[in-house]
Amino acid sequence: MLKEYKTAKEIVGPLMLVENVEGVKYNELVEIETGSGEIRRGQVLEVSGDKALVQLFEGSTGLNIHDCKVRFVGKSIELGVSIDMLGRVFDGFGRPRDKGPMIIPEKRLDINGSPINPAARDYPSEFIQTGISAIDGLNTLVRGQKLPIFSGSGLPHAQLAAQIARQAKVIGTESKFAVVFAAMGITFEEADYFISDFRRTGAIDRSVLFINLANDPAIERIATPRMALTCAEFLAYEKDMHVLVILTDMTNYCEALREVSAARKEVPGRRGYPGYLYTDLSTIYERAGRIRGKKGSITQIPILTMPEDDKTHPIPDLTGYITEGQIILSRELHRKGIYPPIDVLPSLSRLKDKGIGKGKTREDHADTMNQLFASYARGKQAKELAVILGEAALSDTDKLYAKFADEFEKRYVAQREDEDRSIEETLTIGWELLTILPRAELKRIRDEYIEKYLPKKGEE
Repeated sequence: MLKEYKTAKEIVGPLMLVENVEGVKYNELVEIETGSGEIRRGQVLEVSGDKALVQLFEGSTGLNIHDCKVRFVGKSIELGVSIDMLGRVFDGFGRPRDKGPMIIPEKRLDINGSPINPAARDYPSEFIQTGISAIDGLNTLVRGQKLPIFSGSGLPHAQLAAQIARQAKVIGTESKFAVVFAAMGITFEEADYFISDFRRTGAIDRSVLFINLANDPAIERIATPRMALTCAEFLAYEKDMHVLVILTDMTNYCEALREVSAARKEVPGRRGYPGYLYTDLSTIYERAGRIRGKKGSITQIPILTMPEDDKTHPIPDLTGYITEGQIILSRELHRKGIYPPIDVLPSLSRLKDKGIGKGKTREDHADTMNQLFASYARGKQAKELAVILGEAALSDTDKLYAKFADEFEKRYVAQREDEDRSIEETLTIGWELLTILPRAELKRIRDEYIEKYLPKKGEE
């Protein structure tokens, strides 16, 4: 039987202090009944002796500490999961947002997840095709990987996220593929864009959406990615599905964490974020992966907007430490009208070598990737040199590299929002671009691949 406490002592912002409590645990769910009979929910943030600090989900407006009753329900926040969640839209607490019926759960799972034994993890090694050349060809996504997208304010990361969600698939397998999409602190217009885009393209049928709006409580924002990952773990490890989890925008999540930390009067770390930001982010990112003996997997694409486009800001900085690479969006490419504005040179997928090659993509993938990367880098250098010294200072070969860099951005990086390129199409475009350069410059590709794949018109 649940005990009821009338010992609420103090309310400060979204926090309530309750005294003379017994057997209360960290993260435990709390029900607060107001004098009018309204039930509000909260969560235990801290326990010290017989005192418990409670974070209120719906805020403390209108609460009177003298006539409210507090009940500790003995469990943490749980999500009722079922295969019927596919095709549905929920809020940040897992309640239906699409006016559909409540889910009848197969089971209820703690949203904080269970730790994965590191020895039970399987190495990510299977290629996921996103249909976007700059990712598939040069910064390949591998099943079980966590690969964040670093964006900036005003850049089209929302469109890119929706496109990846629509197009992503594991090639050459019959296994089921699902997308779990969690949006935190977004505007109503953005939420409407995601929902209508998923419905228009039919992607909603294999997707579960968790939407937390900017005017929803900060504590809900902290729960949203954990709700999404709990749903993903159920689909992956119990329903044998390949699940792609897209989390946008992690910056809003970290701001909510900072807000709660400030309300608790904790000592701030870098730029006011709590000192445990790294640990907290790792509890989200490390829930991606593959487990030996399980057919399913969880692949993560967290998206964050870098404040002031600063890569050294604590959020992208710590995210880069935990995850396996990053895709960086460029404001300069965006100004040129290139979509998606992926800057391939500073972008990196640390596991790309494990997901490409014969039997996965194509035998020539690694060589062409290295050659395209090196040629684009040299072309960018040649263009910078031309700005300083004038085009006359460039050698004929440098001019070809400069031309290659321009064509690479226009034909390889740029593509339409509804364009789903297969890996063969991406590799073909790469080979066509290499015909701009003299054959003697293709030093990173084996001769047999040049003979087999290089279009004949490009041979010198």
